[in-house]
Amino acid sequence: MLLQFNFKNYKSFRDDTILDLTATKISDFNSHVVSIANERVLPVAAIFGANASGKSNVQEAFRYMSVYVLESLEYGDEADSKKKKTKFFKPTPFLFDNESKNTETTFEVYFIDSEENGAKTYNYGFSVNGSGVCEEWLNCKSKTSRGVYKKIFYRHGDDIDMPGIPVKSQENIKIALAKETLIVSLGAKLKIAKLKFIRDWFINNDFADFGRPIENFFLSQLIPNGFADDKKVQQNVVDYFSTFDPSIIGFNVEVLKSDNDDEDEHLKIDAIHRLINSDQTTSIPLQNESAGTLKMFALYPMLQDVLSTGGVLFVDELNARLHPLLVRTFVITFLNPEINTKHAQLIFTSHDSWQLNGNMLRRDEIWFTEKDYDGVSTLYSLADFVDEDGVKIRKDENYEKNYLLGKYGAIPTLKYFDMFKEE
Repeated sequence: MLLQFNFKNYKSFRDDTILDLTATKISDFNSHVVSIANERVLPVAAIFGANASGKSNVQEAFRYMSVYVLESLEYGDEADSKKKKTKFFKPTPFLFDNESKNTETTFEVYFIDSEENGAKTYNYGFSVNGSGVCEEWLNCKSKTSRGVYKKIFYRHGDDIDMPGIPVKSQENIKIALAKETLIVSLGAKLKIAKLKFIRDWFINNDFADFGRPIENFFLSQLIPNGFADDKKVQQNVVDYFSTFDPSIIGFNVEVLKSDNDDEDEHLKIDAIHRLINSDQTTSIPLQNESAGTLKMFALYPMLQDVLSTGGVLFVDELNARLHPLLVRTFVITFLNPEINTKHAQLIFTSHDSWQLNGNMLRRDEIWFTEKDYDGVSTLYSLADFVDEDGVKIRKDENYEKNYLLGKYGAIPTLKYFDMFKEE
């Protein structure tokens, strides 16, 4: 499970930023807390804030880190000679400050493995600038070693210290490592178990940004594993849909081949509906279903994956085109230990203030982003927020009402559209 994500100097976040998924000592909804080894971890984090306040950039920071881990091998000299070398994925620092725009960007995670695998805690991070990796580190601690991390490797410029890596593998890394490439990425290819484990942890995480039309279209083309030919998988999707749209009772799936390429295949999916007052059925192309139904179909494969692996699912604008009660049902899936047996986590952004009404989320599961007049975003938790008198928020407060009144910040500063007034 993800314990903490830290980043600095990425897009609108100039300063050190921490998204902490470890539970505080508050007593709200104790059933949400997952106890692993010596950690108490939360399965959900909801991020609220005004438009352009930086909500999406929190997800984008984690996505950048993940993509860099998974693809950095292709940026350096170790890229497969048979493939075209991938263009180096430069970070986007905070650009409205002469110092920060020329400074490296830093990403760091703390996460804990499952009890079955020993519940070790890992700390991995790196700093990168416009020319490559400046710094990289990996530390871990066992279930029994409270607070004491052992260094697996540390890299600063050309200096590399790897006490936790086999000596033979150390030589291979030093020979093959390029400036743009992460040690974790290279080590995974070299089949160094400790480094492959870190790389694979990032593979198990998923992202969905429904605020981007291009990505929205791409997500709508995703299908669940086995959906094409496994009737049981199709029935699982029907059961999933029945929680919000019982009119879909099945699917017709046809594999079509391209006229120009016999190996190029795609699926034609029709949703089956029952005719009114009849035992007969009719079908329509899935793409003709409502935008909300298509969004839920797009979310299903990612939900399936993270629930089976215990990964982290980031969803930007979870509320878009979905009824509030359906959003609630989706979130509760991660809060239900009978369904979420692998302790998957959901981190989502939303504009729906009703989710702050205190009936679903703990104060430490609620986060806000706010951008100041200099364009600098900050991220903070409701559990850590103190009012103008220095008093923390009580659990019996009306969070939704107080948020809309501006008590917690993170709301837009609005003016009337006076520019449309006639002179």
